[in-house]
Amino acid sequence: MKSKDYQAVKDCLDQIGDSVDRLSQSVRELYRLEHPDAAGGEGVFWLVSNVETWVSSAMTDARTCVDELPGKKVNKLKAVIMAKVLNVAQTASNALALFHRYAAKYKP
Repeated sequence: MKSKDYQAVKDCLDQIGDSVDRLSQSVRELYRLEHPDAAGGEGVFWLVSNVETWVSSAMTDARTCVDELPGKKVNKLKAVIMAKVLNVAQTASNALALFHRYAAKYKP
């Protein structure tokens, strides 16, 4: 693997790691949303906003990862990475859509 390709894959892994962190934060916020005593006085709208922001950010990281993979030629490794990362982005997008429906019950 060329140095440029290696660095792009490494950067992609870092971005996916960030996405995992943000999605983990979102899961913790969902718990706090369902257990107000664990929310520490933070309002529902703040918790909802956090989840929306973090899941959206995870989607952006995944798409950026794919966009920054070098070259127009799609080799086998790049194709595998793209498929996996785009699956993450699609799953996050679906999760965000479901969360919007869930969060609607908290709106006045």
